[in-house]
Amino acid sequence: MPDVKIAVIYYSATGSVHRLAEAVAEGARDAGAEVRLRRVAELAPDSAIDANPAWREHVDTTARDVAEAALADLEWADGYAFGTPTRFGNTTAQLKQFLDTTGGLWQAGKLADKTVTAFTSAVNVHGGMESTILSLNNVFYHWGCIIVPPGYTDDTVYASGGNPYGTSWAAGTQGAKPDDATLAAARYQGRRLTTITAKLLG
Repeated sequence: MPDVKIAVIYYSATGSVHRLAEAVAEGARDAGAEVRLRRVAELAPDSAIDANPAWREHVDTTARDVAEAALADLEWADGYAFGTPTRFGNTTAQLKQFLDTTGGLWQAGKLADKTVTAFTSAVNVHGGMESTILSLNNVFYHWGCIIVPPGYTDDTVYASGGNPYGTSWAAGTQGAKPDDATLAAARYQGRRLTTITAKLLG
């Protein structure tokens, strides 16, 4: 298999998407990829973050443990996995701000023909998770990426709730931490992204 480089880039407020990102990265590594796990910059004011102890704890922990995403990570990678919580059925401002800085790479054609997949979390099952992933795909169409959804290609997708668009977790109704079935689906999504990327590179 050719060397595959995968960038897993995400935003997470209180940790649900962070845990999904770690699982996607783990799955990609298991399939033989070199992986960069990166968080995007936090834009919320300290007053908002401090009002939610779980948010403050997560911000402080990941600031120490996870490097901040840079455009160089996009140029380096052969494939991408993007994760975000839902915001009114759309991506968060934090991740969107990072995506909005990619114009130079896009114009130079350095994002085209790379693989990409997405994952998300919302408060409830019908909180806009599928539309959030679809909204992210709009960016990837403009980049000229090859979108790699999990589809219904593995039993883990069914076991985790059956979302063919990307791994998703309803943190408000199912618990703050994704369960084992959902983490297994996220690992599968990372493996599938790596496998398809390797085929294209080969």
